[in-house]
Amino acid sequence: MVTLEDFQKLEIRIGKVLSVEKVAGADKLLKFIFDFGSEHRQIIAGMATFFPEPSSLEGKEMPVLLNIEPRTFRGEESHGMIIAADVDGHPVLLHPEREVAPGSMVL
Repeated sequence: MVTLEDFQKLEIRIGKVLSVEKVAGADKLLKFIFDFGSEHRQIIAGMATFFPEPSSLEGKEMPVLLNIEPRTFRGEESHGMIIAADVDGHPVLLHPEREVAPGSMVL
């Protein structure tokens, strides 16, 4: 179990996808550039096999965990983690029910 205080430490914000492309030399990695209102961030996610046309994700809004330690994948630095549902091992992206400002806090 986690406490409310533990949960409140997570900075989850809605990001708008500006661009998505496959990471060169990697079969599973996508490089996302997100708009969070006050900043743009690069996030690497292992979703390429599930989204064969990555550009179809451009313009979508989704929740992203921002205050997680950066990691490097195939030479690309990732500054966040996309939050998605796992359905039988496949990611299902989550979206706000209506358009919100990039950077909106998830409560």
